[in-house]
Amino acid sequence: MEGSITEVEGAVEVSPELQGMTLSVVIPAYNEEGAVRATVQEVFDALDPTGIEYEVIVIDDGSRDNTLAEAKASGAVVDANQVNSGYGATLKRGVKKARYEYVAIMDADGTYPARYLPGMLAMCRDQDMVVGDRGAGMKNVPLVRRPAKWVLNNFASFLAERKLNDLNSGLRVFRKSELIPFLPLLPQNFSFTTTITLCMSSNGKRMVYTPIEYGKRVGKSKIRPIDFLNFIILILRISTLFNPLRVFIPLGLGLMGLGVLKLIYDLTQMNLSETAVFLFLASIMVWSLGLIADMISRLHLRP
Repeated sequence: MEGSITEVEGAVEVSPELQGMTLSVVIPAYNEEGAVRATVQEVFDALDPTGIEYEVIVIDDGSRDNTLAEAKASGAVVDANQVNSGYGATLKRGVKKARYEYVAIMDADGTYPARYLPGMLAMCRDQDMVVGDRGAGMKNVPLVRRPAKWVLNNFASFLAERKLNDLNSGLRVFRKSELIPFLPLLPQNFSFTTTITLCMSSNGKRMVYTPIEYGKRVGKSKIRPIDFLNFIILILRISTLFNPLRVFIPLGLGLMGLGVLKLIYDLTQMNLSETAVFLFLASIMVWSLGLIADMISRLHLRP
């Protein structure tokens, strides 16, 4: 990030790009005793030279190791869930606790470099959310998970009607005021970041991606294979809530196409089967449900 930073009587002059901006950094932590203190220190090292007013909040999600003690020793503001409540529930607690206008979220496992925070915050002055795009850095993601991520990103991009480079990146900066209305929709588990992306993109919010490096995590991943199915269901649910026709029209077209193919086959047999009629009726019913869902969505989301 460009901009000069100079010492003035023991204080640091605020970088011009960040003038008047404040930031709360929320870090959820679950069994991350080996990385949480270093992650917090990295945030301090990245933000202290900017001269802005900021806070670092670590929310311990009922860890069974020494994470809570390590977080308290790091110098961050620390809160804790009494029991393991999930990644999303932990982030929501942190966002509600945040005092400043802009909020950044990042993981405690050392995968997201904090040095990107000042630049992302500066970009967020003209955006509602800035997301770290892991891009080529996804080479650190296990091979077995890459096809699932590719499917999720492309499926979500289709439903959101815009290119979503990185659907569930855990490093992002956003305006707190823009996120608060969506908090009731945000899930308790790992789908939190996916839901934020879909909510923002489906509601015309200003959202941009910026390239970042993605490091090798400290400790073991908490993602399970069943989460892929949960992500698909979540994407359909959010898309149906904000843009239902994007789901129902293709589904109806698929049924109509099958009906046409079955009708052509029936004509070669000089017969009209119940299956063809059923497919045509099913497509009309799906489109009708889509129109009703669209009207409900517009009534629900109107100012």
